[in-house]
Amino acid sequence: MKHIVALQAAVTATASDPEPTAAELEAIDREMPLIRAEVELLDAQITVLDRTPSQLDARRIRRARRRVLAARRELTNRAGAGSPEVA
Repeated sequence: MKHIVALQAAVTATASDPEPTAAELEAIDREMPLIRAEVELLDAQITVLDRTPSQLDARRIRRARRRVLAARRELTNRAGAGSPEVA
């Protein structure tokens, strides 16, 4: 019988792993409204996993979806505004 074992180095982070760079932290900060909106949507969906959604639940999910779409649109518009136009 053969045992399949993960290599320790691939699983465990080493002390030489660098911290996030300033650019990575800035990117996370730019995406934070979208992340929060997605977490809110997940919370609303998890709430109704074990029961039939009420009208209030359905409204909460719809609003959360709209917030996700709005955050994605805003993030995309900001990214598009920073890039040069292709003629």
